[in-house]
Amino acid sequence: MNTIAIRLPAWLVKQATHYADVNLRTVPKQIEYWAMLGRCAEDNPDLPLDFIKECLLAKEEVKQGEVSAFEFRNEE
Repeated sequence: MNTIAIRLPAWLVKQATHYADVNLRTVPKQIEYWAMLGRCAEDNPDLPLDFIKECLLAKEEVKQGEVSAFEFRNEE
């Protein structure tokens, strides 16, 4: 992964620090998370943000193998 230094407004870093602490992330990871959410929201303007978050969570659960097969039951 390539990294670059960027300048951010102090207010954004302050907010990111707060959210990072609450979510147990580093400040750069918090800003990266916000950027990913923003990109997903722009790419999918008709989807609610909560739905996008749940999709990203489900995608990560699949990556980590935290899935199980759904079994259909016949209720007859």
